[in-house]
Amino acid sequence: MHDLRTWTSDVHRTVDDTPYGGGPGMVMRPEPWGQALDAVGAGTLVVPSPVGKPFTQADAHELAALDHLIFACGRYEGIDQRVIDDAASRMPVREVSLGDYVLFGGEVAVIVIMEAVTRLLPGVLGNADSLTEESHAAGLLEAPVYTKPAAWRDREVPDILRSGDHGRIARWRRDQSLLRTAARRPDMMASYPPSSLDKADRKALDDGGFQITPPGVAE
Repeated sequence: MHDLRTWTSDVHRTVDDTPYGGGPGMVMRPEPWGQALDAVGAGTLVVPSPVGKPFTQADAHELAALDHLIFACGRYEGIDQRVIDDAASRMPVREVSLGDYVLFGGEVAVIVIMEAVTRLLPGVLGNADSLTEESHAAGLLEAPVYTKPAAWRDREVPDILRSGDHGRIARWRRDQSLLRTAARRPDMMASYPPSSLDKADRKALDDGGFQITPPGVAE
C-alpha cells in the first residue's frame, strides 16, 4: 500500500483540485499519480471506476493469471483522465466497475476485486472443486445449498438431496441453477449459449415458465 501524498511537493500535500470546465466536487491531480505510478513500476493497472467495464468472474480469472497487479484507488470525482491515458501508453490498463452505483472511493472496490482474484490462485481454497460448482463459474447461478439438520423450523431439505442418487441430484442442481438464473438474472440467461442447453435443460426451463428458443429455430 502506498500513500499518494508521498508524491506531493506543497506544504499541504495536495492531491486534488477543482475540475476544469466547472462543476461540483474535486478531481485528483495528475502530478502525484504520475510520480506514484512511475515509482511503483510496471504491471497491469486496475482502476475501479463507475465508468469502467463491469467486473465479472471471467475478469477475475484473467487477473489471477497475471504476475503483477497495480490498483489505483480514486477519490472525489475521480482521477485526472491524463493519468489513465499516460499509464495506458506504458502498461495494460483496466477500468472496471462493480455495478451501477457510486462509492466514496475505490478502496472497497479493490478489496472485492482482490478477494475474487486471490481465491482463484492455486492452493488458496481447501477444495479446488468449489471453483467449478459455484455461481458464475459456468455462466449460471449456483443451485440452493443445504446442510444438517434435515428439518429446521418445519422446513425440510429436498428429499432428492438425501436420496443418494448422484445422477438425480446432479440433474436437480442443474435444473435449479437454470431456473434461478432465468428468474433472477435474465441478462445472464440471455447470454448463455443456447447450444449448451440440452433437451432436459429446455424442459426444465419450459416447465418453469421460461421459453428458450432452440438453436436454428426462429421465434
